[in-house]
Amino acid sequence: MINLIVAKASNDIIGKDNSLLWHLSEDLKYFKRITLGKTVLMGRKTWESLPFKPLKNRRNIVITSQKDYVAQGAEVFPDLEQALSALEEQEVFCIGGASLYAQLLPHCHSLYITQLFKPYQGDVSFPEIDSTTWHQTRLSPLLYDQKEAVSYRFEVWERQIK
Repeated sequence: MINLIVAKASNDIIGKDNSLLWHLSEDLKYFKRITLGKTVLMGRKTWESLPFKPLKNRRNIVITSQKDYVAQGAEVFPDLEQALSALEEQEVFCIGGASLYAQLLPHCHSLYITQLFKPYQGDVSFPEIDSTTWHQTRLSPLLYDQKEAVSYRFEVWERQIK
């Protein structure tokens, strides 16, 4: 089962210059709680942006077209198809970047979204969520981060079965 997990601004921005634009400690705790013990799938740039690698107590999968790329502590695949075939029926969380999100959105089961209620200037955005395809199944109370001066909440969206 493939899931996506992302934190995004109100204008769907998720990053700039291969970095996050905010630091929400509660979001990091949420990310850890949701992904711990699972497989995390990411592109090379996302891997390189991680401050600590690999993500502990998770199977780390990196997809890159760079030949002979080494990601210490992770498994590297040349494309999404080969990575997914190696994962069999495991629960997988795609953690970025934008290209993988776009490729996997049509195939995933759930979206775990930290929705920030503030626009940011960035160069990477999350694909639009089609409300005819997805429905919201969980919604946290509204939270506020004083340091970042932003309101946010945790949302879970699941694919509607037709």
